[in-house]
Amino acid sequence: MRSSLMPLGPPVSRDRIITNFPKWYTPDACLQLKEHFHGQVSAACQRRNTGTVGLKLSKVVVVGDLYVGKTSLIHRFCKNVFDRDYKATIGVDFEIERFEIAGIPYSLQIWDTAGQEKFKCIASAYYRGAQVIITAFDLTDVQTLEHTRQWLEDALRENEAGSCFIFLVGTKKDLLSVAACEQTELEAVHLANEMQAEYWSVSSKTGENVKAFFSRVAALAFEQSVLQDLEKRNGTRPQVGDGDLIRMEGSSLETQENKRPSSLSCC
Repeated sequence: MRSSLMPLGPPVSRDRIITNFPKWYTPDACLQLKEHFHGQVSAACQRRNTGTVGLKLSKVVVVGDLYVGKTSLIHRFCKNVFDRDYKATIGVDFEIERFEIAGIPYSLQIWDTAGQEKFKCIASAYYRGAQVIITAFDLTDVQTLEHTRQWLEDALRENEAGSCFIFLVGTKKDLLSVAACEQTELEAVHLANEMQAEYWSVSSKTGENVKAFFSRVAALAFEQSVLQDLEKRNGTRPQVGDGDLIRMEGSSLETQENKRPSSLSCC
């Protein structure tokens, strides 16, 4: 099934076509425990009635300490490359990645922000309007995990409460043994629950979990965009029928029967 919206540019690559709702990394720290798109979203996509969703860019900002691998993560996903000797990001940079989700064209604008203290004032200006905040840390350096609290606080300061999906991502998984990774992940999952974030571990060097992670990001952001568009056009809140609506604090979208009904709150 293809959308009636005109595609922006050439067809998307096959690995950017999402037909089923991507699975979480761990049920202990995920935003939603479900395997299908919300019923109203699926129906809207089948009717090609998703409004302007397919014509919009959803903004994703990636924040974290210097050298935790933010640029490597983005480059592995967008360009499928890994450079051991990349240069630190100066200020901000971004990539646009196109998807087709449930037959509808959809794009993420992924912002790579500098981790140096001297560029914080520049980078913070680009946090505003984010639909997704990815806080990255180095699995081999537990101090960078602790610093994600401040990075998230800085990013949330520029956005309305309850307007963002939050992800906590551990990078450089390939550098740890299985046992060491599991130990660090215990701490990270605990922090993710405090942040009301979804947790993932990835390796930009090997590509492990990178595509799966960004597919999850895209699907969640897409579903939220469709639901909000439907609510705006209908002037009423979507009906809770199959118990998997997203709850956004400060919004009329609610969740029933999910394991973590308030996990999308940003504050």
